[in-house]
Amino acid sequence: MNDYSQLEKRLNYTFDNKQLIIEALTHKSYKKPYNNERLEFLGDAVLDLIVGEYLFFKFPSSNEGILSKIRASLVNESGFTLLAKELDLGAYIYLSLAEENNNGRHKPSLLSNAFEAIMGAIYLEAGLEKVKDISIKLLEECHPKIDLQSLSKDYKTALQELTQASHGVTPSYEMLGSSGPDHKKEFEIAIVLDNKTIASAKGKSKKDAQQKAARIALDILKG
Repeated sequence: MNDYSQLEKRLNYTFDNKQLIIEALTHKSYKKPYNNERLEFLGDAVLDLIVGEYLFFKFPSSNEGILSKIRASLVNESGFTLLAKELDLGAYIYLSLAEENNNGRHKPSLLSNAFEAIMGAIYLEAGLEKVKDISIKLLEECHPKIDLQSLSKDYKTALQELTQASHGVTPSYEMLGSSGPDHKKEFEIAIVLDNKTIASAKGKSKKDAQQKAARIALDILKG
């Protein structure tokens, strides 16, 4: 079994019920009578509330739409993966040998889920305030600047606004192809503006490739 004592030190929290942290760290592939999916469900709801309250008081003059966008940029798989990596959470997860060999300890979905589960476990044992202390401290360490402009990663929208202003048209996205096995497919997308390809990129999904290509196009167009 993994030695999770270093993780407790990183969290600055020691579990009284050790089964809780073990369950929170157990991926379903590990084939135990328990796994972290239920705690993940709980942690997701708890973190949604904590981040919502944090933003409510941090930005007293922002409207609901702005607050929702900022929260959405923090409370998601990539956001929680960032916090999980800050804790080196991947090193402590219990998972099958097959999942281990499939780079499971570095998978964003697996890291994000484990982080939510850990927060859910702390909530069950110590309550909302303790989870808030831990999660907000992590959040501020990983995001020195928290505002919509800093956090927004919707490069497609930014590119559309830029090209409408500068060219009077919006770019189109064309699929160049895909490669790799079904479980590890990679997609290549090109961005066409005024009948010219201005950027292309590869990603683990079409959406991921589009965002990466849009980011490259933005850098090019901004000179």
